[in-house]
Amino acid sequence: MIGQIIFTVIAFVLFIYTVLFKIIRKNDTTYLIILGLQAIGILLNFINITFDIFSGVLITIILYLLCIIVPIAVFLLEIKKINISEILRIIMAKTYILLKKSNKAKRILLDLVSKYKESYIGHKMLAQIYEEEGSKQKAINEYTQVLDIKNSDYLSYYKISVLLNELGKKNEAIRMLRLILKNRPQTLEAAKYCGEIYLEQKEFKKAIEIYTNILKYHPDNYEVYYNIGVCYSRINDFDIAKKCFIKTVELNNDMYLAYYRLGQIALLYRDFDFAEESFSKSVYNEKEAKSYLELAKIHIMKNQKEKAILDINNAIRVDSQYYKIMQDEPIFFIIKQLIKKPEIENKPEYEETEQEKELDEYLNDTYNLTKMLNSKRRKGISKKE
Repeated sequence: MIGQIIFTVIAFVLFIYTVLFKIIRKNDTTYLIILGLQAIGILLNFINITFDIFSGVLITIILYLLCIIVPIAVFLLEIKKINISEILRIIMAKTYILLKKSNKAKRILLDLVSKYKESYIGHKMLAQIYEEEGSKQKAINEYTQVLDIKNSDYLSYYKISVLLNELGKKNEAIRMLRLILKNRPQTLEAAKYCGEIYLEQKEFKKAIEIYTNILKYHPDNYEVYYNIGVCYSRINDFDIAKKCFIKTVELNNDMYLAYYRLGQIALLYRDFDFAEESFSKSVYNEKEAKSYLELAKIHIMKNQKEKAILDINNAIRVDSQYYKIMQDEPIFFIIKQLIKKPEIENKPEYEETEQEKELDEYLNDTYNLTKMLNSKRRKGISKKE
């Protein structure tokens, strides 16, 4: 009996402490959860004393847990500067996010960061919600708050750079990415993203610098080699570009785009056999209708009409728009009457990026230019003879 009285007094003192020093003094209703648990424990204890209907080790453990252990644990954790209120709010917010109720989660987090401005997790979760909503500037503001609290959070630097780029502030995004790479030069995602922005801005030499530096830390990244090849192609250094694309397929022989680029470069040097071999490899899993088109051109030049017809039909089967493309190409004049118009229009799921389209156009224009120059040179030689 004396033990029950002592337990009741301690439980009541802890209950009053929670009311006075947590809810009233700190003006934080989050502690009502702790208070509620204590109240349940005190009520169960009162019923047990009055009616003696509970017995056993389990009920004793539950009573001590609710009335003594939980409030004392909260007290000790807060002595160690661990904010229980913040933890509870974050748990609630994460629960709402899992339940797809982001608005309720956002309200909880907004209340949290207004009360506890140094809440690192609160600001970061809020930034992620704004990012998912498409509120880019609000997300940037929250990620900035995150960095004010913890300036070593390089993922937040990266997130800000992505958002800045999406807002059209490319130079600011690059500055942020270069800051990451200065402090953490091994950060692959930052290097790749910075390189992509330089590619968009046609700053090919700067992109090469970024990609080359990251290879020191990721020497087997085939995507980086491919991007370096793209950059060297755009500045007409096709020898180095070729080496980069060869390295790409050595690291990943399923990289069909690299085979396609090798085929395009081979055409520039009039190496039709290597071009044919490369374009044939680039139709892996039949993803590239344009590879079939290039093969058809090569087979026409080699006077292999049946192979050219087969190539065109394969291109149309993958992407029906190649029927019109073929009709508009003068080189196919001798076979276009033999190609049937597709009954059903279809397009592949894969779509080229703008950078890929630009590189295609650039290399095709370069090929046509070299073809024209070679033709003029041959005519000049024949006139002299």
